[in-house]
Amino acid sequence: MQRRQSSKTPKQPLQVHYKNQTDLSAWRKGGRIDPEKSVQNHQSPKDQKNYSKQESLELALSYFEKVQDRVSLKKDNVLQKHLTTVESIALQRGLPPEGFEILLNVALSGKLADTVNTHLLKILIPASVIPETAVVSSVSWLCVSKCSGNTQLLFLRWLITVFDFIDHKEQLHALYGFFFSFLQDEKMCPYVCHLLYLLTRKESVKPFRIRRLLDLQTKMGMQPHLQALLSVYKLFCPELVTITLPGKMKTYFKNSEGPWKAAINTVRRRNQANSPVSQPLFLGTAQPKSRKRKWSTQLIIPASSTNRNYLEEDRKKNRVDLYSTNESFPVEQLQTFSQLLQNIHHLEFPSQMGSVLTSPLLLHYMNCIKDESIYLRLYYWMGQTLQEECTWCVADNNQYEEEFKNFLETVYKTECFLQEGFPSCEEFLCKSLPLWDGFCCRSQILRLVSWIPLSSFSEMKSHICDPLAQLFFTSSLYFKCSVLESLKELLQNWLNWHVIHLDSESDSQVHSLNTTLSGLVNVVAELIHFVGWISTVALRLENNHTFLLYFILDFYETVCDMYLRYNLPLLIMPPAGVFYPVLLSMDSVSLNQLCYIMYRYRTNLVAAKENELSKKKILQFKFSSQTYQEYNQYIIAMVGCLWTSSAFQKDIHPQGLRMDDELLKKTKVQEFKNSFNIVYHPAMMGYAVLFMQQAWPDDTTFNFSLIKGKKWNWYLEYLYAQGLKGLKVFIESSINRVSQASHSKA
Repeated sequence: MQRRQSSKTPKQPLQVHYKNQTDLSAWRKGGRIDPEKSVQNHQSPKDQKNYSKQESLELALSYFEKVQDRVSLKKDNVLQKHLTTVESIALQRGLPPEGFEILLNVALSGKLADTVNTHLLKILIPASVIPETAVVSSVSWLCVSKCSGNTQLLFLRWLITVFDFIDHKEQLHALYGFFFSFLQDEKMCPYVCHLLYLLTRKESVKPFRIRRLLDLQTKMGMQPHLQALLSVYKLFCPELVTITLPGKMKTYFKNSEGPWKAAINTVRRRNQANSPVSQPLFLGTAQPKSRKRKWSTQLIIPASSTNRNYLEEDRKKNRVDLYSTNESFPVEQLQTFSQLLQNIHHLEFPSQMGSVLTSPLLLHYMNCIKDESIYLRLYYWMGQTLQEECTWCVADNNQYEEEFKNFLETVYKTECFLQEGFPSCEEFLCKSLPLWDGFCCRSQILRLVSWIPLSSFSEMKSHICDPLAQLFFTSSLYFKCSVLESLKELLQNWLNWHVIHLDSESDSQVHSLNTTLSGLVNVVAELIHFVGWISTVALRLENNHTFLLYFILDFYETVCDMYLRYNLPLLIMPPAGVFYPVLLSMDSVSLNQLCYIMYRYRTNLVAAKENELSKKKILQFKFSSQTYQEYNQYIIAMVGCLWTSSAFQKDIHPQGLRMDDELLKKTKVQEFKNSFNIVYHPAMMGYAVLFMQQAWPDDTTFNFSLIKGKKWNWYLEYLYAQGLKGLKVFIESSINRVSQASHSKA
């Protein structure tokens, strides 16, 4: 490759939406701008100051373009002056596209000392985009080895960091083999792998490259960067990569962002604040607010891609039909669902994969076209972003909590749209939950927990459930309820997944999750037992708080219907530490909800028993006898409390209410046998008082013993009319037959 002189290929000036953008196009085409003509249009002091900076930058770039001899930084005041000018403007508002080819060429040509070259590379901060031609021209200098190894390494790190700011990538893809040759350098190998990871397409995967990577792995060991590149190759050509690679997502690459990350964030924030014109077009139906962090810029297509005028001119110039079957369709022009359908096989996804999160149309595409390379790119970007921007895992990130919270909210909404969790989020939770204080981004973190993939819960349990339980027991009542709500949504997401894929055993996703029915049953059972355990402890800690009872019962309302509603052959009764506090609760809503749950348990168990007896076993699974035994023990206790007033005599559960009469007499409670029936129960006594006021308006003694016989039936109708539907279906299904039998005997 030979060096490409910038003067040989004059370029069209890129349209950039920044007020303070340095206009070098006239200077690049025909020399210096006429100061008198320029000043006529810039009369304000601020504009005059901007013009002065523009003129200084032009002089600096002209100096660097013409420098020939090796110059010492300490002995040359002119070099110091121009270097300071470039650094000042770069850090303040970023460099214009036209300046990158000049500065990259001089930094990599070896004309200046290494300290100057390093300094130049560190201040290459883009204001908008970086021309691909500038990058290709600079890469050509690596062929002649004019610069030192450290400078080459720094250049690769810079290239990885600003990869998403490069306006086009076709010529870079053509240099894939050139970059691949640098893998032999051990120092450069991790960064070259990272760059190749970003550039790899299906046509890039060749047998000789796979052999080379395997040889390097044999020589260097199982290095994460080599595994990353092999995983991409295996994704595109699984028949060529036959070795087994770790399936679990991990951090493959070192942080390459160096000194540029903070500077890019600052420049973009300042330029967006100063720009009166429209911001780059968001991929989505609504425009989110501009944010500070680098990840938020990833949610936007780069400025060059969103410049419609530039795209239109480029299309006309090259006579390209965007709807042609031979050309890709740029996603920044994707506005309607009909466009998506017409170009669904010709979409060219943006280099900034984060922008997919804000585009419903692209999310529809991901749902329809199972392109694993898109998922892999998105997972990689998201994993890196979550790791680097976490406000409690990385120092000095606390000031960006609100921005990080908004990002997590965007990720959660994307998971809801796709109806599946991201492996990168799962890995993030495993790493961050042990360090989490339970307060920062609470709502967003717990929502991400609700989308943990089913297949990995067992291996992730110690990393997620244990730290979550520690926070659960030591945090407020509100936090406990939030965790229970999140775990209920997690269970529902798993059950919905099971229903969708129940009849799709050939579905590739089922095989990729490697989830059998027995495995599903075991994992769901683990989750239910975990919730039962923390609920039992929480009720003791919170003194059976009514608010907590609601969320616990809400969870078991899903559990009790898993057999019939979700076709899962599993039913698990709530532990005694949950059942009895609810049965003896002073809240009628909780008691009514418990009655409904027990009614649904009965309906599911009866259906399961009938299927077993008729040999129509659902999925060839049977419930254990222990489930029926626990249900019978609970139903005896409930009937004894609410109806027959015999709970203290007939409750047979080991943790139940059974007590000797002599012990009960010592309590000196009158009519202790009736203490928990539907009249005297603390949760129902308010209804009994209101009923007596209507039935016996002149009686002020409130003699509850009057509610018997026909009045008992009237009282039941009164309770049903008050909206206690759970109590109604429970009595009609489990108690009504008993009462009818007693009446017939009488």
